[in-house]
This record gives sequence, C-alpha cells and structure tokens, in this order.
Amino acid sequence: MLCKIALGNVRRASKDYLVYLLTLTLAVTVFYAFNTISLQVDIAGVTKQNAGMGETLGGLISGLTIFLGFVMGFLMVYANNFIMKRRKKEFGLYQVLGMSRGQVARIMALETFFVSLVSLVLGIILGVGLSQLMVFFTASLFKTQIADFHFFFSFGSFMLTVGCLVAIFLVTLVFNLRVVARTKIIDLMSASRRNENIKVRNPWISAVVFVVGLAAIIMAYARLLDQGLPYDGSPEGMQDFLITTVTVVIGTILFFFGLSGFLLKALQGARGMYWRGLNMVTMRQLAAKVNTVSFSMAMIAMILFLAITAVTAGMSLASVMNESVERGTPFDYTRVLVYFGPQSVEEENAYAEANGEPTRYAVASEPIDMIEASKSDTVNEGTADAHPFDLSQVAGGSVQVNVYDSTPRGADAPIVTLNQLCEETGMSMPSGVDATGTAELGLGVVRESEYNAYLRYRGMDEIDLGSDGYTIISDMGATLNDIYNAALSQGVEIDFNGHTLRPMSDRVNENASAFQNAMFGMNTGTVVVPDAYVDEADLPLYMGYLMVDYADDITTEEGDAFIREHRTYAPITNDAGEIVAGWGSEATRTESYESVDSMNGLISYLAIYIGFVLVVACAAILTIQQLSGVADAGPNYRILSELGTPTSQIMHSTLVQQAIFFVFPLVIGVAHSCVALSVIIKLVQLFGGFAIGGAVGLTAVIFVVAYGGYFFVTYLMSKGIVGDAIRARHSL
Repeated sequence: MLCKIALGNVRRASKDYLVYLLTLTLAVTVFYAFNTISLQVDIAGVTKQNAGMGETLGGLISGLTIFLGFVMGFLMVYANNFIMKRRKKEFGLYQVLGMSRGQVARIMALETFFVSLVSLVLGIILGVGLSQLMVFFTASLFKTQIADFHFFFSFGSFMLTVGCLVAIFLVTLVFNLRVVARTKIIDLMSASRRNENIKVRNPWISAVVFVVGLAAIIMAYARLLDQGLPYDGSPEGMQDFLITTVTVVIGTILFFFGLSGFLLKALQGARGMYWRGLNMVTMRQLAAKVNTVSFSMAMIAMILFLAITAVTAGMSLASVMNESVERGTPFDYTRVLVYFGPQSVEEENAYAEANGEPTRYAVASEPIDMIEASKSDTVNEGTADAHPFDLSQVAGGSVQVNVYDSTPRGADAPIVTLNQLCEETGMSMPSGVDATGTAELGLGVVRESEYNAYLRYRGMDEIDLGSDGYTIISDMGATLNDIYNAALSQGVEIDFNGHTLRPMSDRVNENASAFQNAMFGMNTGTVVVPDAYVDEADLPLYMGYLMVDYADDITTEEGDAFIREHRTYAPITNDAGEIVAGWGSEATRTESYESVDSMNGLISYLAIYIGFVLVVACAAILTIQQLSGVADAGPNYRILSELGTPTSQIMHSTLVQQAIFFVFPLVIGVAHSCVALSVIIKLVQLFGGFAIGGAVGLTAVIFVVAYGGYFFVTYLMSKGIVGDAIRARHSL
C-alpha cells in the first residue's frame, strides 16, 4: 500500500520533482561518462604513447567525483527542501488520517528512492552514450587515432556513480526524516498559509550598501591589476593577494545585499517607469526576496567566477602549449648542459668541505663538446653489457650553441638586464612579476659565430653584426618579446663591457630562437654579440645546448629507442677531476609532443568537468530558489488576478525577477573573470601566445546548455505554479 501511494505521489508531483530529477540525472550522466576516462584513453590509443595517462586521469577524476558528489548531495538536499515545502500539508493530512510518522517517513523514503532510481537509469543510459562519443573527443584532445573502436561499459565507473548516488540518497533521506520527526501536525497542515517573515530594508540604506559593495569590488580589481598574482609566493605577496580576495568577496556580498534597494531607488526616480505595469510589484518582491538570497547570490557569483576562469584559462593554456610546441620543437633530440658558475662552485666546495666529501667543483675554462662528453657516459659501466652514449651512431647532423652568463668573472652585476631594457623602452613586466626579481637577472650572451652556425644548420640566413652590433633572440611570448622588440625597433644602445652596441634588427626572430625541445618557450632572452667582445669580457659559461637530427637511414622510432636505451646523466669533469657541469633537461621531438598532448588532455578534462558541474550546481540552486519564491508568492498572484491583472503581465513580472536573479550573478562572475584573466593572460604570455577565443566559445556553450537550460526550465515551471495559483481563484 505504501509503495502504491509513493508511486502515485511521484506521478502526481512530477512537476515538483522535475528539477530534482533533472539535476540528479545530469550528475549521474557526467559522473559516469567522465569516470570512464581510463577506458577512453585506451580505446583512443593514448596509452600507447603514455602508459600512465589512464591511471593518472582516472585517479584525478575519481577524486574530483567524490568531492563533487558531496557538493551535489547538499544541492539535492536544497532541492528536496523545495519539494517538502510544497507538500508539507499533504504529509500532515496523512497523519490526520491515521498514519504514523514512521509510515509517512517510509512513503517519503520510497518516493526519494523511486526518483533516485529513475535518475540512475536515465543517467546511466545517457552516460553510456556520452562516454562512447567522448572517445572521439579524447582522441582529438590527445591527437591520436582510434584503431579499434568498440562499445564499452565500465563496471568500476558504474559502481562509483552508484556509490555517489546512494550517498546523496541517504543524506536527502536523513533530512526528510528530520522534517517529519520534528514538525508538528498543525505546522504541516498550516504550512501553505504561513509565509516567511520578511522585512523590506530601507531603500536608501540598501542603495548605500550597494554603492559600498561596488566600490569594494572596484578597489579589489585595481589592487589585482596593480599588484598582479603572487608569482613568487612571498609572504608579502600572499598577504596582499589575500586582502584583495577578501575585499572582492565582501564587496560581492554587499553588492547583492543592496542590489534590490538600489534598483528600487533608481526605478522610483524614473516615475514613469516605476508606475508602469507591475514594475512596482516586481521591485517590491525583489526587495523582499533579497533578504534571504543575497548571500547565496554572492556565493553563486563567486562560484561562477571560478567555473568561468577555470574553463577559459585551462582550455587557453592547452592552446598555448599546442602553438608553442610547434615552434619550439624543431629538432629530433636536444640536450642541455648546465655549467657551474663562480658562485655555485664556491658554495658547492664549501658544502663538500664541511661534510668531508672529496668531490670538488670548478668553473669550466672552455666550452665542452657535448657529443664527446656524452660518449664518456657509459651505461652499465664495468659489465659485459657496457656501452657508451655515442650520439654519432644516430645523428645525421648536429649543432651546439654555448650561452654565457652576462656577469663577468669577479663582477657583481650583469652587463645587460631585462630591467635596463624596460627602463630604456618605458615598458614593464606584468604586475607581480617584478617582485620575483626576474627583471634584474642578466640576459644570456651568445657568440655571433655560434649563432650563425645554428642558423646555417636550420637553413636560415645568417646575420652580420659588424663591429658594433647586437641582436636579441627569444622564443617566449608577447609579454617578454614586446619589450625586446621595442628595444630593437627604438634603437636602444647597450654598454657591453665598455663597448656601445646598437641593434642590427628591428624585432626578435622567434622562429630562430629555440635551442631545446619544449612545450613552452625556454629561451627567456639572449643577446647575440661579436665573438671578440665575449672573450674580452671574460664571461663564464652558463648553458650548453646540443641539437641533433637523426640520420636519413635512422627512423624516428629507431632514434628515439636509441636515446631511451643509452642516455645517462654522469657529471662532467675537467682534467683535474673537478666537476664543471651537469646534464640538464633533454627531450626528443616525440617526447615533447606526447607531453603536450598528455597535458592538454589532462587540463581540458579537468577544466570541463569542474566547470560543468559547478555551473549545474549554481543553476540548480537558483532554479530552486526561484521556484520556492514563486510558490510562496502564489497567494499574491491570485490577488493580482482577482484585481483584474492580465496573466501575461503577471508572468512578465515573474520573468523579470527570475532574469535578474539569474543574470546578475552571471554578470558579476563574468566581470570577476575578465579582470582575473587579464592578469593570467600576461602571465601565460611569458611563455607563448594566449589564444582565448576558442576557450571563450567553449565556455559560452557550457553556459548556454547548462545555465540557460535551467533558466528556461525555471520559467516553464513557474508558469505552471502561477497558473495553478490563478486557477485556484476561479475554483473558490
């Protein structure tokens, strides 16, 4: 009997359960589809390139799912409160007719179970279909080919999704049972006639609060644009950033706290507009609602800000890596040698002496032939399987570029720094980067002859600096290269150890600046000068870059296999046995592209997953708030109808209120994101171009589908609630 009653109740209250059902179904769909990532990357062929990517992504997504499951659980409790509020009289009537509280509780449990079961079935069906489509999306993200597509079902993902749904069901059930256990019958029976005790604030006070909140937001924007992000992690930077964050949060809360009063005063000032139609009623209802929803609207705005920023920045960063790796990976294999400078040698020797270690360090007196040095690295030395790392066995051609430190031996300051170029050009680094001291570091120095050898190797035209020329090379993004381009185009002269050098080009050649394979720009700025000046300045060696292309008869797979099998990392010593250098990063072209593809997929999945779930959560909360408000205002709508107000005007008033509650948090969230992204863009542009257009389009699609969809559902359900209230007038 109780089961039959519960089923009948679900069918009869299907409109009330629609938001609950829709949100829960979406949650199940997304949870299942995204948790099949380990299978998707396998079918898409990603694991052939990166064997650990499936486990890495799967672990991250599973952890996020559990966290987001808690978020959705509390959201479902909030949604269920709306249903309970609408049906308190019904549950009270059951008890009046003789049912015990236990029986009523079982009916509620059965109703929640049936709706959850339907959501699970629909969500899994949609999730299975979505996961099959996402295989192609995964392949496009990781740039792989699907060799063997087949239908798949993940039992592990299914159980994780069911576990999250069971947790949501239990939490919802506990809250429902508390309502029945703690509420008296008289309260349940009179719930439909009891409205929340709401006091409309003084419009002038609300307007002042609104202005203060807006001023706090603007001040936070100004602080962020001026100080930037705390890139260096210093206590002072983190403290300033914390103050900015608190300011924008408080400002957002005050903004929404006084929003209705501000709108009310503004509309009252335009008396023709205020007395037109139901504008007066609309504004009064907004002023009443804001008492209970101002804080939640502020939090929704902040969550939307996080969602927008996460999706846009994440997808844009992936785009940056795609563009950077194309330009920054021109060789089959690159290897970096890091020389020990005078200060490092002094510190290392002092440490070794203090600890009684025999190892000693020294400054290299001349560049080291990196191919010959690689041969001295013997794998499995002392065994029958010993073999040297002889790159000449696979190399068809190679070139080495040595970069010198611009601080001469015995000197305290570099010859040329980024800060000097900024002062000469009137430009500056992004806000916040200055605190890291980056601009005070010296630029690297390269001999003209070595750079020309590099250009010849790449099939490019050589440069002629004459006796007093210089140029700058860098494969970084616009944040740095714009400064270098300004210095070159403006003819900024540099004092190089007593010699005045003039630029011999008007801009940086970004395509001839990469010395190592990498997903981001790694050459932060290098000055190319005539050879004689490097020797005269007595500059210590800083970095050595070896660039290798495989021989024509060596395939990429064979060359990469040789590198993986033979490479070692033994330190480089001089004739006296002192360590003068150590091997740094190295990468084949294949490894660089695989790293970018893997990182792109990781960032994209996390950004879309987090962004979509957060947007759905915010939209669902707003939907429930508005439906609850419309249900509470039912008697008011009935009175307006009795006074002769057309139904179209009543619905227009409802639409305006809901549009304000949906649009204003979105507008504030977008505004916060625009300011934050303007700072993030400058940071990312240190390493490459920041293509934000595609990411903005993807973000817009997410909001149209999720946020806009909930707004449409809210209005449709509100029409039904208002229609029921108006029809009740005619039945009296």
